[in-house]
Amino acid sequence: MIRLGLAGAAAAIVAAAGAILIGGGGLPSRPVATPMVSAAAAADAGTPIYFQDPDGKPFYSLTPKKTPDGRDWRSVPASADVSFDEPKEPPTETRNAEARTERKIKYYRNPMGLPDTSPVPKKDSMGMAYIAVYEGEDSDDGSVKLSPGRIQRTGAKSEPVMRQPVRSVIRAPGTVQEDERRVSVVALRFEGFVESVANVTTGDHVHKGQMLMNVYSPALSSAAAEYLSALNAGATGKELKGARRRLENLATPEMAIRELERTREISLSIPWLAPQDGEILERNAVNGMRAGPGDVLFRIADHQLVWILLDVAERDLSQVSVGTKVTIRPRALGGQTFTGAVGLIYPHLMAQTRTARIRVEVPNPDEALRPEMYVDAEIETGTPDPVLAVPESAVLDGGTRQAVLVDKGTGRFEPREVKPGRRGGGYVEITDGLSEGEAVVTSANFLIDAESNLKAALKGFSEASGTLPAEPAEGMGARP
Repeated sequence: MIRLGLAGAAAAIVAAAGAILIGGGGLPSRPVATPMVSAAAAADAGTPIYFQDPDGKPFYSLTPKKTPDGRDWRSVPASADVSFDEPKEPPTETRNAEARTERKIKYYRNPMGLPDTSPVPKKDSMGMAYIAVYEGEDSDDGSVKLSPGRIQRTGAKSEPVMRQPVRSVIRAPGTVQEDERRVSVVALRFEGFVESVANVTTGDHVHKGQMLMNVYSPALSSAAAEYLSALNAGATGKELKGARRRLENLATPEMAIRELERTREISLSIPWLAPQDGEILERNAVNGMRAGPGDVLFRIADHQLVWILLDVAERDLSQVSVGTKVTIRPRALGGQTFTGAVGLIYPHLMAQTRTARIRVEVPNPDEALRPEMYVDAEIETGTPDPVLAVPESAVLDGGTRQAVLVDKGTGRFEPREVKPGRRGGGYVEITDGLSEGEAVVTSANFLIDAESNLKAALKGFSEASGTLPAEPAEGMGARP
C-alpha cells in the first residue's frame, strides 16, 4: 500500500509538470542557475588565497599588508598559485578505465614492498590494494621514474659531471730531529793531553775554525819535528810531502801547520779548532785530562736544516711521494708555519702503530725549530691536472660496490656502478662508469636508490618464480 501511494504521488507530480509545459508556462529560454555558477567560479578563481611581497621576496601573508614604503602586497589568486603536489588520483574505476585505454597493466605488486605480485587486482591481508605496474615502468636497467611532485618533496638535486683537480690533505703528527749529516764530533787520532779548554760549554753556538782547546801529544810533536827537519834541510818532492802528510794524518789543524812553516818552531801544544758551525751538544773535554784515540771530546750539530719525522697511517701511504709539499705547524710556536718537502719514505712500517715514517727536510735559519719538538703536519696530495669527479654525496657506497644515480631527465634515474679514485675537497675522482656532462644525483639519492632496488628485487623475484604476471582480463575485479 505504501509503495502504491508513493507511485501515485510521483505520477501526479509528473502530470502537473506536463500540464504546465503544455499550457505555455515552459522553462525559460536561458538557464538561470548556469550564470550563477559561472559567476561563483569566476569569483573563486579571482579571490586571492594569500598575499606575497611585491618585490618577489619569499614573504607571504594570509591578510593584506603594505611594505614600509606604502606599497600593497601582491594578491595571488588560486589560478596563479604554483603547486608541486601530485594531482589527486581519480577513483579506482576511472583509473582502471584509463589504464585500459592508454597504458596496459603488466601486473600488481605488493603495497608493502614484499616480493609478491599478482596478474589481477587483489588486496593483502590488511585490506591494502596491490599497486598496478604499467608497461615501461619496470625497465630492465633498474631505473626508476618519479613524478615532479615527489622529486620536489624529497629534495633530490643533480649536478653535471665535470673535470676538476681533486686535492686532499693528510694530517700527521711528528717530531723535530737533527739532520744526521750535520752532526760531527771532535776526537783525537793519537794519545795526548788536553792542556786547556776554551770558554765554551754545552749549548753554546760555535763557528767553524773557532778554538775549542789546546792539545799536547808526543806523537804530534814528533811529527812536527820531522816536518820541520825536512823544511830546514831544503827537502823537496816526495820527502817533504811525506813529512807533511804525516801531520795531516794526525788531523793537525791546517792553521797549526802553516804557523809551523812560518815560525820554524815547534809549540808545546796545538790549538784544536771547531770543524763546523753549530751548537755544542756534548762537551767531555776537561782541563788536564788524558785523551785516547777516538775519545769524543765535543759533539757539535748544525740546526740550520732539520728533519721532521712524521708517522703516516698505512692507508694514506699510497698518496704520498717524494717531493710532496708539506706544511709544518709546531705546537709550541702558535701560528707559525714552515714549509718543506718529503725527502724520504722509510721502507719499513711500525708494527705497533701500523704507520710509516716519512722524513721532511725543513730549513731552519732562525733555529726556531728545536730537536724533539712536537709538530702537526699537513701533506698535500693529489695532482694539479683536472680529473673526472663528482661530489662525495653522489656516491652510494655498498661496501663491495660503489654506484651513482644518473639523472636521465623527465624524472627518470638510472643506478650505475662506478670505480672511485682519489678523494679530496668534497669530491671523488671517477675512473670508470661516467662520462663528462652526465648529471648525477647529489641529494636524497638514497631514497631513489631504495625504490630502484625494490623494483629490481620485485622483477628478479618474478623472473625466478617463472610467473611473470599476464595482463589482466577486462572486467576482472579485485580478489580478497
